[in-house]
Amino acid sequence: MTQNKTIMVALGGNAIKSADDEGTAAEQFANVYKTSRELVKLIKAGYRLVITHGNGPQAGNLLIQQEEGKKLVPDMPLDVVGAMTQGQLGYMFTQALGNLLRAENIQTPVAALVNQVLVSPDDPDYQDPSKPVGPFFTKEQAEKLAVEKPNWKIKQVKPESVEKRFRRVVASPQPKANVEVEVIKKMIDAGIIVVASGGGGVPVVQGPNGLEGSAAVIDKDLAGAKLAELIQADVFLILTDVSHAKLHYGKPDEKNVETVSLDEMKKLAEGGDFLAGSMGPKVRACMKFVEAGGAKAIITSLDHAYDAIQSGYGTQIVR
Repeated sequence: MTQNKTIMVALGGNAIKSADDEGTAAEQFANVYKTSRELVKLIKAGYRLVITHGNGPQAGNLLIQQEEGKKLVPDMPLDVVGAMTQGQLGYMFTQALGNLLRAENIQTPVAALVNQVLVSPDDPDYQDPSKPVGPFFTKEQAEKLAVEKPNWKIKQVKPESVEKRFRRVVASPQPKANVEVEVIKKMIDAGIIVVASGGGGVPVVQGPNGLEGSAAVIDKDLAGAKLAELIQADVFLILTDVSHAKLHYGKPDEKNVETVSLDEMKKLAEGGDFLAGSMGPKVRACMKFVEAGGAKAIITSLDHAYDAIQSGYGTQIVR
């Protein structure tokens, strides 16, 4: 029965702030409400949800605010920025989902958790950062920023056909463990819709005196896959801005990837169609979940979330 099934939902930060948005609180609330309306359809169908979300645009914008304001107040390190945006988006989702559920006379509680995720200080991504944060830039803007901000690393994350295809990147180590996973399990068992591991979780490493924050942003899809594995979710659902993972993206022979086995998806991934800064981590996260024993992982767009679960829409990776 659906009420016994748990879906781990991973939402992109760009679904909360699109590339064309200014990033105001009103815009982000409007996007969160749009997202939440789709999630409520799944809740009404009887599914238990654990929700994670990206924070790349929000963290990138907050980093700009930190740099511009440090002459007036102390700037915060990247791990604290991650916690701040995790709190921001958790607040938005708990308010939106709570209001929408109450309007449907559904009394299911919603709660967000400031969540730490353990990483290794020896992860190679610290040497070659790969996680996009903040706004998108044109080639001209990226070249100008490379001169103005030499401490930034900027990479192309979208195909040549996209004008604004460059973003700032920061270290994105692999998630090893979710620190608060036992708390999350208890919340799920209590019937709470949980918002956790936001922005990939606050990255922490094991130091001499316990856990310490690390200057990184964990990929939310990989952290979501790890959490989905740990809570034994039935489905890992990644909602993004396209209906399917695509072969030959942006080219005349572009093709949707539909229902495929794990082995088939591994072969497709080896072809290089899934870029490291966009679809690549999503595909890799889905494969990791299924490899770890998950029954099904799905990539689709927000407006097809219900169809993906109920009717098999989108890219569906199965064992």
